Amino acid sequence: MSRQPRASGYFRTGYAQDLALLQSRTERWALLTLLAVLAGLPFGASPLLLDLANQVLLAAIGALALMLLTGYAGQISLGHAGLMAAGAFTVGILFKELAAPFWITLPAAALVGALLGVIFGLPSLRLRGLYLAVSTLALHFLVVYLGGEYESKRGFSTGIIVDPPSIGGFEIYGGRLWYFVLLAVAAATLLLCLNLLRTGTGRAWAAIRANETVAEALGIGVAGHKLLAFVISSALTALAGALFAYYRGFVSVEAFSMFLTIQYVAMIIIGGMGSLLGAILGAIFVTLLPYGIEAALRALPGAQRYAGALSAVNYAAFGAVMVLFLVLEPLGLVGIWRRVQTYFLLWPFKYRPMTGRTR
Repeated sequence: MSRQPRASGYFRTGYAQDLALLQSRTERWALLTLLAVLAGLPFGASPLLLDLANQVLLAAIGALALMLLTGYAGQISLGHAGLMAAGAFTVGILFKELAAPFWITLPAAALVGALLGVIFGLPSLRLRGLYLAVSTLALHFLVVYLGGEYESKRGFSTGIIVDPPSIGGFEIYGGRLWYFVLLAVAAATLLLCLNLLRTGTGRAWAAIRANETVAEALGIGVAGHKLLAFVISSALTALAGALFAYYRGFVSVEAFSMFLTIQYVAMIIIGGMGSLLGAILGAIFVTLLPYGIEAALRALPGAQRYAGALSAVNYAAFGAVMVLFLVLEPLGLVGIWRRVQTYFLLWPFKYRPMTGRTR
């Protein structure tokens, strides 16, 4: 009796298998393990570690939004902090003036972000590169100015206090509850981005990023897809700002400086352009970097002498890390991860790039 040869590797026999998010048993087990670790983290973490995890999740939502716009659609934006401020101030104003609940303020913040995306996305139809970046920079200053005017006119000199949101009379309060809320929103944002990039819209963005002229020659509506990228990214960013307002319990223009925009740009550069995994890795790295530097300085002898220079050291280290990644690792953290992954997948065999010659 003849026996059929056993297949080696993962073979796909249909488009449904090729489009599946999880294409192997290993990936499914890895995802289950990750979910188990994430679910158990808040029960064994200290308050500081829990706050850091929540900051990472908030940053991940904003970084995923910016990655859609810049990493995939190829549109430069320096108004990210302004969009987050717009979402946060939408929550603060609606709460203070109308006592609106969160199930109204969150959609309203996303709607305001989408509207700003339309307004400030229109210049992308005529401008490119540095000129587009400068036009989006105006968004930041406009929103911060209007927010500051509202604070001063209403007498909120220390910021707008926002009460914790409640569901059925149950308040979402404390780091542990917020961890699960932010984890759910970040996971939903990631799933939305993954599925969006697998549609015709995602493929159109990739074509526009590669070459606008060729994309238009192929029949892609360049103007409409550019505008859509700004709308979706701005709505998600404003939603992140709204969640930030609820999590911190107050809204103030000081929280949305230009440095915040630079941090988000650094997240997608350090993490790896054109990769959702890179956005998440970049959010983790950039959020935790200042705390790592502070811990290292405290471990040095005579740590008190460096307390006044902590801010300067953070800025210097931040700039140095960005330059090092741009020069030495342009693929970012995701590039490092892929090389490590390839090493273990091919071990014990060595990987040699194709040179066109045989030996």
